[in-house]
Amino acid sequence: MRILIGAVAMVLLAGCTTPAMNEARSKSPYKTLSSNKPEKVVAQCIQFAWQDESVFGVDAGAFMQPGEPGGYTVYTTGAQYFVDVQSTASGTTTNYYAASDSWVAKRRLAALATCL
Repeated sequence: MRILIGAVAMVLLAGCTTPAMNEARSKSPYKTLSSNKPEKVVAQCIQFAWQDESVFGVDAGAFMQPGEPGGYTVYTTGAQYFVDVQSTASGTTTNYYAASDSWVAKRRLAALATCL
């Protein structure tokens, strides 16, 4: 039963965040980074790093869903911060989007960078 409730909540959250994400994607990413690791490994690592309550406090929610053109998207509650993770010919590319240039954006970027 808990799994079903969790799955429904994820679907609802994903539906609510898509417009904000699409608007952010129409602009340049906050930062683009690359890795030699597989996309799924990078995405799972970012999700885990962004869920660290000792770093992000109560705002440590991070979710992962299949990406629009492929790959994965890892995002926070409200999609204020998210990263698109996609395979390329030379490895994996991450496009990180942040709602503002703040210490939280920089901290999430640092956590993301540890996964590359």
